[in-house]
Amino acid sequence: MTTHRYLPALLVLTLLGTLMELDMSVPSFPDIAHDLAAADSSVQLTITFNFFGYCLGALAYGPLSDRYGRRTVMLTGNSVMLAGALGCAVAPGIGLLLASRLVQGVGASTSVVLVFVILGDVYQGARLMKWYGLTNAAMSVFMTAAPALGGLVNRTLGWRGNYATVVGITLVSLLLMALFLPETRGEPSGIGVRQVVAGYRKLLSSKGFLAASLVPSLLFAAYMVFIASSSFLYTGTFGLSTVRFAGHLLLIVASFAVTSLAASRLVAMLGGPERTVVCGIAATVLGVVLFLVFGQGPWSTTGAVAVFCVGFAAVYPVIFGRSMGVYPELQGAASSLNMSGRALLVTLFTGAAGSLFHGDARVTAGVMATAVGFAAVLAFVKPEPDRADRVDQGGRVVDRAGPAGVEAGPGAGDG
Repeated sequence: MTTHRYLPALLVLTLLGTLMELDMSVPSFPDIAHDLAAADSSVQLTITFNFFGYCLGALAYGPLSDRYGRRTVMLTGNSVMLAGALGCAVAPGIGLLLASRLVQGVGASTSVVLVFVILGDVYQGARLMKWYGLTNAAMSVFMTAAPALGGLVNRTLGWRGNYATVVGITLVSLLLMALFLPETRGEPSGIGVRQVVAGYRKLLSSKGFLAASLVPSLLFAAYMVFIASSSFLYTGTFGLSTVRFAGHLLLIVASFAVTSLAASRLVAMLGGPERTVVCGIAATVLGVVLFLVFGQGPWSTTGAVAVFCVGFAAVYPVIFGRSMGVYPELQGAASSLNMSGRALLVTLFTGAAGSLFHGDARVTAGVMATAVGFAAVLAFVKPEPDRADRVDQGGRVVDRAGPAGVEAGPGAGDG
């Protein structure tokens, strides 16, 4: 539809500041500790506070958008993120920095939750899977590039420059949203706290939703475990220069991004969503096994993780779409639980990997394999039979929560 022609590009732009703020400041930690006379452990808490705020915000924004509309909540949440980033940029001490990072996390979760909800409002079928895949690729590229950009900004502008950069990106994003973001919700609902709690209870009691929500979150956690340890592995354990490490990381990100770009075509090539899930999960398992057995050098590690990324990118839009389609009337709440749970799993798995890692690639591979193992089991849990088929107003059966997890109908075959 022409009114939404540039909507995906605008939504991806709103994710830029949101995802860069997560770990753009990591290269600045030593400078922050020195400048604010804070302990290293206190500075590391900026990540913990940020993720805690992210989890809190993610639980709220989906239901709020169902009640007040997507546009209003997007503008409000991103304004909260802007306030948090400003607080970080001017913080005179570690206390205000931690508080500002909490506020920043609460606001940053808005776009990550609602971008997928808005896409679900506007697109269906193959086009929806296509945009899920493209958006996921953009998210991974932004998060992977953030530390490198943060190091460059820190070298030229200092640690406060990282937060100032997020302020600038968020300001531009807010302005463009205010001018061009349409309301896609339709008629806002009059839900209250009881309805929100009931919606969450309904989702959390659904075996199909829980499985479809956990699979992409576990795979993403495995990916972030590798990203978090990659600089130590390549420059420390493998002895590569920073430039050569960046080249290897680029190959890994490219394997993910290229597969995501072709995700909707892959579904057709592989014979449908179910076969895509089988092939994608098989690739993720193969990748982590190769990493665990042969990942003792840079090229074997890069090749193994690239295989994992191809599988992850292929399966992501199918299973994520399935989680959003189990209860289509609860899309906002479903997206909130998806993203909040993802943040929690990333925190747990990266924390475990960080505490165990002492330069051995097998530790990273082992933690990744644990996450992928759980995901491989859950990937084949089907939606409940009573949710698989729905009857529309004309009495026809509509598959809403089938393998693709998206509603079939006109436009489902559009590329």
